[in-house]
Amino acid sequence: MDWILITEQALNGLQFGLMLFLLAAGLTLVFGIMDMINLAHGSLYMVGAYLAAATASATGSFLLAVLAALLGTAILGMALEVTLLRRLYARDHLSQVLATFALILMLNEGVRILWGDQPLMLNTPAALSGPVELLPGLFYPAYRLLIIGVGLAVALLMWLLVTRTRAGMWVRAGASNRQMATAMGIDIRKLFTAVFGLGAALCALAGALLGPLLAVQVGMGESILILAFVVIVVGGIGSVRGALVGSLLVGVVDTASRTLLPALLRQLASPEVASNLGPALASILIYVLMAAILFWKPRGLFPAHG
Repeated sequence: MDWILITEQALNGLQFGLMLFLLAAGLTLVFGIMDMINLAHGSLYMVGAYLAAATASATGSFLLAVLAALLGTAILGMALEVTLLRRLYARDHLSQVLATFALILMLNEGVRILWGDQPLMLNTPAALSGPVELLPGLFYPAYRLLIIGVGLAVALLMWLLVTRTRAGMWVRAGASNRQMATAMGIDIRKLFTAVFGLGAALCALAGALLGPLLAVQVGMGESILILAFVVIVVGGIGSVRGALVGSLLVGVVDTASRTLLPALLRQLASPEVASNLGPALASILIYVLMAAILFWKPRGLFPAHG
């Protein structure tokens, strides 16, 4: 196990963690501000990926595909918030879970009606299809470096938005005390719609960027939604800083364990045992990490509420 492999897996973990942040940031704001459990958040990630793949196929432009995914998914997210989700804010969490689970099924069937059962292809831009030599002997795909750069830029913009703007002040006020924010004159209804639209756009960005690396297919949002919920629980519900730290932790641990753990087990057991035991241990390591953090800090690393 040389330094090149370890560095590559660290970069892969950073890339995956930043994409998880795009999903978890919107999800934690919706959960923290609206007290709304939205299981359909991963479906917006799927819709963004499909819109990007369809636009890229029609225009041949990856940039236009990303922009179309952002705009289309943001509009869809705000429309869902205004027409359906707004009616669930006063309901209990069980009602929210049932309603948004039904929304998952409807969005999956809607995508299947529009684009069929077969996965869509979303190709990597030709200019970014090759590797980049970061260090002597260390080559890394240019497209993955782009994903890391975009993820870092979005994390910085989110931090500036939440901590340095009036809109961010309203978001933090709504997360801390919704009733007091309303009494101070903040239009909570419009704030909720805007936050939901922003979260949907971040989902679409993650779906469009990960589309060339993963299969664009029906149901692709469910598996990554589980990791997004792990991220916001680890980081602290309602905290963008917690979502970033939690995403990086989960991304690095998940990527490193799936690649390095089988290699380490081969030093202690037979290749057959290592190949069977390694993936099984790697799949539960994230939840072991979550349990350990919650045992140490029950409200997560950086809870939004004081």
